[in-house]
Amino acid sequence: MQVLAALCFLVLAHLPPLRGEVVESFQDVPECLDFFYERMVPKLDAANPNATRLCQRFNNSYHFATLYNTNNRIAVYSAYRFQTGGGGGRGHEKCWYIEPQLVNTSLNAEMEKEQHFRKEHKEPYIGERQALNEDYTMLDYDRGHLNPNGHHTGDSRNATFTLTNVVPQHPDLNQKAWGTYERQLTDLFKDQCKKAYVLVGAIPSTNNRINNRVNIPDRIWNAYCCLGNNGQPLHSGGAIANNTKNSRVKRHTLSKLKLLLGQYTNSPVGELFLNNCEA
Repeated sequence: MQVLAALCFLVLAHLPPLRGEVVESFQDVPECLDFFYERMVPKLDAANPNATRLCQRFNNSYHFATLYNTNNRIAVYSAYRFQTGGGGGRGHEKCWYIEPQLVNTSLNAEMEKEQHFRKEHKEPYIGERQALNEDYTMLDYDRGHLNPNGHHTGDSRNATFTLTNVVPQHPDLNQKAWGTYERQLTDLFKDQCKKAYVLVGAIPSTNNRINNRVNIPDRIWNAYCCLGNNGQPLHSGGAIANNTKNSRVKRHTLSKLKLLLGQYTNSPVGELFLNNCEA
């Protein structure tokens, strides 16, 4: 019996860990680190010490990573790799997704359609730690993607339609200036980059919320690192915009953007990309 117990212990000890969508650290899921340049996770959690890390999983694959503030019910940032062939519009999916493990960590590790989840589970309330579709209904704000669907193809495009990847975004910004900027990045990445790593985040407001639940961010920001055929950085940059009507997208170097993020969050901000995305 003791021999059997010892053998069971050895087998269990060498089994790979169960990897759910909600993780203690992005390093817990090697595939999740693929969305960060040289697998370096940026130091952007000082202002959000209790934020949750999500390895966004759909159809049994990981598609991007999100640092999510469950109190504000918006993401701090989403990290992804640009996929050639994107172009805007959504795929066949018509519904918005939620993250089951933000309801109960024992549930499915993959995002699910909100209405499907409600039918399958008897959880008393599913919106305690995340936004719901009803939060955005009949409001003057768009469900603004951080990780844009137009920078992806196939399942990855559909995976961007999780509510943990959107923020209340002024429609004028979402549909005009920021949408234009995303399309300009698409052209840049296709024409000049063999690979492109991107971070897109939101700077929350002090106390401006929809339905007294979901924080309406003051600003939206973006940072990217473009690599050439040899895998070395070619160029980089970023941008930031006020989440208001008639807002303009202001482009910055990574160094300037890092300084601005530190000022706006009143917290230290480390490198966004390894070695500031410099060769």
